[in-house]
Amino acid sequence: MKMKKTLSLLLALVLSLGLLAGCGGDSNDQPAQNDTPQQEDTTTPPADDTASDAEPAPTEDVTIQVAALASGYEEAYPGMWQEVCDAFTAATGIKVDLIVDKALEDVIGPSMQGGEFPDVIHLATGREKGLTEQFIKDRNIAEITDVLSMTVPGESVKVSDKIVGGFTDTSVTNPYNDGKTYLAPMFYSPCGLFYNAGLFEENNWTVPTTWDEMWALAEQLPEGTSLFTYPTTGYFDAFLYALMYSVGGPEFYNKALRYEEGIWDTPEAQECFEIIAKLASYTNPVTPAQANDQDFTQNQQLVLDNKALFMPNGTWIVGEMAEAPRADNFKWGMTALPAAKAGGNGASYCWLEQAWIPAGAPNLDAAKQFVAFLYSDAACAIFAKGGAVQPVPGITDNFEGDNKMFYSIYDNGADAAMGGFAAYNSVAGLGTVREVFLDPVNGLVDGSMTKDQWISDVKAASDQMRANIME
Repeated sequence: MKMKKTLSLLLALVLSLGLLAGCGGDSNDQPAQNDTPQQEDTTTPPADDTASDAEPAPTEDVTIQVAALASGYEEAYPGMWQEVCDAFTAATGIKVDLIVDKALEDVIGPSMQGGEFPDVIHLATGREKGLTEQFIKDRNIAEITDVLSMTVPGESVKVSDKIVGGFTDTSVTNPYNDGKTYLAPMFYSPCGLFYNAGLFEENNWTVPTTWDEMWALAEQLPEGTSLFTYPTTGYFDAFLYALMYSVGGPEFYNKALRYEEGIWDTPEAQECFEIIAKLASYTNPVTPAQANDQDFTQNQQLVLDNKALFMPNGTWIVGEMAEAPRADNFKWGMTALPAAKAGGNGASYCWLEQAWIPAGAPNLDAAKQFVAFLYSDAACAIFAKGGAVQPVPGITDNFEGDNKMFYSIYDNGADAAMGGFAAYNSVAGLGTVREVFLDPVNGLVDGSMTKDQWISDVKAASDQMRANIME
């Protein structure tokens, strides 16, 4: 797609949304805004890292520790993170001790409980264990506003010139609504409903553009094929955000993200609840049992085997399932969430991963240099080998094939939604965003939760969330 057009749309939408403070989107390896219950406070107090325009002090004989999630991108290009670290060392002389793991929280968690922190962590919000959200809630993430004014190591331009406008102004990167940046915007991906385009061609089906068309398609599916599945309930964050935006537009979306009093009694909210509940009735029944960080690929496999038609996901799915078996004539397809009404726009959530520096990082200056290097031409080229796209101007201009289709979704009429539910202070007995808004979908599918009970729980939790919003 033409990046200039798409990015203009994204920036305009970001500005119009007035994106609010909250803990951001998206993925298992990727999407849902989830937090873990309050853990024992084993982290160190936030460091005094007031932003400035000064470059970091020279670092000599320093070795930093970088911890990164082994997501679908790393699977698509094994050694991706190591290659980036090697390039950083070549540019700066700073050595890197790299940790890459699918279960990153389990690897770095014990040492952090003992007060030993990596210098840089690449781990997005939305993971089942909610480690990043916990650090946000505890205000144990170092401020990195000054990184934006740093020169990219090995180049002559500032970091702010290498990041598309709007990507450092979202609630995903600025969770406290204080005008400061704490999380660096990393790989971004349009999210939507993924499907087997080959199956649609074989059956002369038309991809639904409204929810009425979606329900009509569900009624004509052959036995053994369900309308829907999802990897984990965490993937419903991107789904819910896009749904709220397509149903209610930016005004409703903004109010919902701040848990405004009475928002869940509005017609727009009731329509969102009704759509998700109805979709649950058309979901492959094996989905809840496999909807966890260990078995989620089995739910994704349902689409490759034509046992489910649609699933919410992001562009990383292609690399993540590259070696998986699939039905004959399988071809990836992606569509935005359908419009609420005929003639309206569908919506696609722009999933944004994050890298961040723990407040207790032992090598703060060197860590900031590493974060700055993540936007270098060298790093972007390496990440691109795994299909990971940085929010850097012009990076998608030469995309082809699946990526060209995926990243053109906003050029094809879909509205872009960004940001997430507002961050709030931990309160005893108060569920997390994921627990309140997303996890009940499993219950809707298996019958252990009713729509009315879900709505009641959302209202009760929202009252507490609103009363404890971080300002």
